[in-house]
Amino acid sequence: MEITPVAKCMFFAFFLLFLEATTVKCSVTYDRRAIVIDGQRRILLSGSIHYPRSTPEMWEDLILKAKEGGLDVIDTYVFWNVHEPSPGNYNFEGRYDLVRFIKTAQKAGLYVHLRIGPYICAEWNFGGFPVWLKYVPGISFRTDNEPFKRAMKGFTEKIVNLMKSEKLYASQGGPIILSQIENEYGPQAKSLGAAGHQYATWAANMAVSLGTGVPWVMCKELDAPDPVINTCNGFYCDTFSPNQPYKPTMWTEAWSGWFTEFGGPIHERPVQDLAFAVARFVQKGGSFVNYYMYHGGTNFGRSAGGPFITTSYDYDAPLDEYGLLRQPKYGHLRELHRAIKLCEKALVSADPTVTSLGSLQEAHVYSTKSGGCAAFLANYDTKYMARVYFNHMHYNLPAWSISILPDCRNAVFNTAKVGVQTSQMEMLPTSTQIFSWEAYTEDLSSLEDNSSTFGLLEQLNVTKDASDYLWYSTNVDISSSESFLHDGKLPTLVVQSTGHALHVFVNGQLSGSASGTRENRRFTFKGKVNLRVGSNKLSLLSVAVGLPNVGGHYETWNTGILGPVALLGLDQGKLDLAWAKWTYQVGLKGEALNLISPNSVSLVDWMQSSVVALNQQPLTWHKVYFDAPDGDEPLAFDMSSMGKGQLWVNGQNLGRYWTAYAVGNCNKCSYPGTYRPPKCTEGCGKPTQRWYHLPRSWLKPENNLLVLFEELGGDPTRITLVKRSVTNVCADVSEYHPNIKNWHLESYGEPEVFHKPKIHLRCSPGKQISSIKFASFGTPLGTCGSFTQGPCHAPSSYAILDKMCIGKERCSVAISNSNFGEDPCPNVLKKLSVEAICA
Repeated sequence: MEITPVAKCMFFAFFLLFLEATTVKCSVTYDRRAIVIDGQRRILLSGSIHYPRSTPEMWEDLILKAKEGGLDVIDTYVFWNVHEPSPGNYNFEGRYDLVRFIKTAQKAGLYVHLRIGPYICAEWNFGGFPVWLKYVPGISFRTDNEPFKRAMKGFTEKIVNLMKSEKLYASQGGPIILSQIENEYGPQAKSLGAAGHQYATWAANMAVSLGTGVPWVMCKELDAPDPVINTCNGFYCDTFSPNQPYKPTMWTEAWSGWFTEFGGPIHERPVQDLAFAVARFVQKGGSFVNYYMYHGGTNFGRSAGGPFITTSYDYDAPLDEYGLLRQPKYGHLRELHRAIKLCEKALVSADPTVTSLGSLQEAHVYSTKSGGCAAFLANYDTKYMARVYFNHMHYNLPAWSISILPDCRNAVFNTAKVGVQTSQMEMLPTSTQIFSWEAYTEDLSSLEDNSSTFGLLEQLNVTKDASDYLWYSTNVDISSSESFLHDGKLPTLVVQSTGHALHVFVNGQLSGSASGTRENRRFTFKGKVNLRVGSNKLSLLSVAVGLPNVGGHYETWNTGILGPVALLGLDQGKLDLAWAKWTYQVGLKGEALNLISPNSVSLVDWMQSSVVALNQQPLTWHKVYFDAPDGDEPLAFDMSSMGKGQLWVNGQNLGRYWTAYAVGNCNKCSYPGTYRPPKCTEGCGKPTQRWYHLPRSWLKPENNLLVLFEELGGDPTRITLVKRSVTNVCADVSEYHPNIKNWHLESYGEPEVFHKPKIHLRCSPGKQISSIKFASFGTPLGTCGSFTQGPCHAPSSYAILDKMCIGKERCSVAISNSNFGEDPCPNVLKKLSVEAICA
């Protein structure tokens, strides 16, 4: 039977109507209590995962782990500089495929908060702004400036229209329920006065006019005009209130840890304190919490900002840089989320009644008209536990903790009592052997004269951030009569730089290096230089280590060598070189030849590895081929034998490496009390970053090309490829640990059966518990990795754990006297501590 064109058109029209009818559109509004989705107030738990800081092959796994961790929402910034690298030219491919990332969240059944900015901070290069924006005539960033507002509006419209075209807003049936315009603008608005206020108002009105059908927010912006919601960022937000009584209380960045800078220690935030901060926010009426970060990921390429931000953006997040569960942080927060969700109906239905339970203790009670009740019992004392009396019952509250009672009787969770396992990660050798290194050293005698001028130029104005590197070169003439040639007292070169690092070469030989820090970008090099009679070539390699991402009008900040530059100790005294004739070369010869590409690697003559090991020259390119290792564990290169540079695999830039040793005060960390980054640090005296993430999706089975550029002169033959894996798992749980299974709403806090708490141990997929390193039911002491038996110990502890766990990927053991034969110490509160080996 022949189908006519008219019939085809009618069928297609009906098909489109069917698709339209099956698209579930959401109404997203808000009131003073919460975000309202399809008429229902919601307590929303969110986590930041930045799509460019991982790979598309990782996205689904990360998002599903976030969902399993109890999240409702995935939060991400939008990164202007990667999407519009040059005006009007857009890139939404690979790691920058924003639409694919959002659809991955949608597939998992999660909502999305799209933080367009387009200023994002985020320890990202130039705060997310493309560098070309700096050179738009008449521009001034983030103020009432027409060129900036025109560019910002253009990009914001581009993103909103892209989302609309893919039907990704909730009003179209998509997952996006919130959007953010600008970012942490409050401090800058205050410093700019009227111009700042006018710009913030304009930005808010511009965003709302785009008609997304979902609410807009502005974080850390007290003046956010209606209907935009102002929100809080910080380590704690329990004292925050929105600027209007009809707006919900939202926490857009609950900082799960802190970023790392080269030369600094690693910052950790105890999960007990993070859970306490979240519970404290929710007990006071907060209804939206976003963890910044939930997965931090990796600053691939030259994307790290700061400057001096490390390539790792791990952030001590619940999912580590490689996407593995950070335990106990991930599991403890998951239990917190389950407890909060049990209270959701009460939390969104009423205001709390606050009752004092002691000098530093109080209860927040939420009661519904239908008789529901939820309570949060808080102990703000940083030193002592408290025994409080509430609702005709006694409760023990550890210091700096909150217990959650979904029925106002049974405590199902306490922020300080961690009942989930602790996982110890290690970097283990892989089967891959890396041999046959070859090297090519930059030829300083052939530096190209890209431009020359009398005087010194600001680095970014010359490079436009096309490279981290800029050569400043000049000639110095030395007379044969100079005294230092005879008495051996070499002259001193003084170079003042505005950032970030510097290598000094005299006649092609390295004379010394210097660098600044994130806090003090400016620095001065001062060192003896070996000059000869006649003309001497002075070559200064200025190195950027990420562009600034925060600060008032940081687009005006300088990078590079602006002087003074002078020679001291000559017969004439001081020789000022600042206004000499300088020539400039942007980047390295190896960059110009594209030596990172498998197609271009043969353009130069490479030296064999036997020579490489003996001659650790600065400014050297190294290459080697290697095969991918077996397995599916995350991979990384151990770069501890190298100095400073960048590395690539199959043309993909893994990032900057720098074996800078951490300076700090790494004292033992205790969770009670207000958290700040210096409080809990580790790694002092060790390289800030040793391992550099290599995504498996970037590898072929065989013949992968690793290229690195070394600025200082390390030993590439000692570089190894390692895999990240769980080696030990621990649990440490008391016999009366809060248990969510003991709560039943129907029986109002009177469970039919008391469920004993359990320890749960789990190795990575493909691994099994091979041995029990420690087991004690009684009063064991210490923490994971350093458990010891206490005065009370059940002799059967090891035998029971062996029987229940050996040879299994996961196991659970109930904490009860009957499980261990008999009570080893009657009338004493006992616990079970276990450490198991995964293999």
